[in-house]
Amino acid sequence: MHILILGGGGREHAIAWKLSSSKYCDRIFVAPGNAGTAQIAENVPISPVSFADVADLCREQSIDVVIPGSEDALVAGIVDELPRATGLQQIQIVGPSRNAARLEGSKAFAKTFMQRYGIPTASYRVFQRQEIEAGKAYLRNHPMPVVLKADGLAAGKGVLICHDPDEAVAHLEAMLLHEKFGEASRRVVVEQYLVGVEVSVFLFTDGQHYVVLPEAKDYKRAGEGDTGLNTGGMGAVSPVPFVDADFMKKVEERIIRPTLQGMQQEGCPYQGFLFLGLMAVNGDPYVIEYNCRLGDPETEAILPRIRSDIMEMLLLARQGRLQQVQLTVSEQQALTLVLASAGYPGTYRKGLPIRLPTSVPEGCFLFHAGTARQEGSIVTAGGRVLAITSLGKDLQAAKEKSLKLAGEVDFEGKYFRRDIGWEFL
Repeated sequence: MHILILGGGGREHAIAWKLSSSKYCDRIFVAPGNAGTAQIAENVPISPVSFADVADLCREQSIDVVIPGSEDALVAGIVDELPRATGLQQIQIVGPSRNAARLEGSKAFAKTFMQRYGIPTASYRVFQRQEIEAGKAYLRNHPMPVVLKADGLAAGKGVLICHDPDEAVAHLEAMLLHEKFGEASRRVVVEQYLVGVEVSVFLFTDGQHYVVLPEAKDYKRAGEGDTGLNTGGMGAVSPVPFVDADFMKKVEERIIRPTLQGMQQEGCPYQGFLFLGLMAVNGDPYVIEYNCRLGDPETEAILPRIRSDIMEMLLLARQGRLQQVQLTVSEQQALTLVLASAGYPGTYRKGLPIRLPTSVPEGCFLFHAGTARQEGSIVTAGGRVLAITSLGKDLQAAKEKSLKLAGEVDFEGKYFRRDIGWEFL
């Protein structure tokens, strides 16, 4: 089979790496890809949201399966649009329809959906520009801290935690009146601040049946001790020590099944990967957010633990036989470190040469994220440059291996958090 992965980050490199060992995959294409995907697949310099170009590529290379890595193409409706293109009626696209992808594309839709189907989540209100005065009054009487979320896609940066009313009002004005996050903040969700521990739960579903993948915990803050600005993610661990059978039973009964049943009742059954961003509050799971794809850098932590051929899972889903999948997962611990460019998540330089280790030890994986080839050399091309994952008998062993490998990578301004997994060590 010919597989096309859309995207160019660490998640897409990890997916390409995993699929490269599948007996079902003959050729893998990544658009646009990075310097790492170029080593195991064929990069094509097109945008994932340029559907006409994607369709042309699918026809030219006889693509059988398309896997969108990030949310942009899914929210824009690639699952609806691509099969309408000439000659692509039978193509398989792994992901939800445009309407189902609203679970991620609109925070307001997701909150009203959860309220409608009794799915546990924080209390909330939604405000638009013309409701700015009501929003400000609401915030001045709201317990602190409080969470402000841009309704639309904001590359993981549209969430603000405010600790006093004046700060919250200022951010609300910046979002609604001055479009702090562009069109994404034309509506703002004001949400109760939950106190607990975050965990990311992943599943793959055909709309009715589902397979639960390994869970992970990612670390969003740029600085150690969970300080600094929010980022796309500075590291991850999998499994998560507090997630046991009892917790997962609650997740399935209270969140997964009601979500899939609710989407069926909405007339847009959810298919593909679903990422549940959860908060464990006194042992009970609450939904912080839905994402309609795998996470980054969580993908780099969970895929090395999966022993099964995930391409087989995707094919069985298309044949209506997803319930036959028996996923085999390693009991080893995975710890992922993200190596970032100085200045990220703000402004940073690109085009800086990267020195990579000559070899990667067994049980360690070096996934490229913001990298590119320039005049025969590998250079930085993004804020998050590389993701290093190591497997170990315990989290400490995995951490030591990742730190050692991180020390063997060199580029100007390299920084990374050394405390990933701190609360479990």
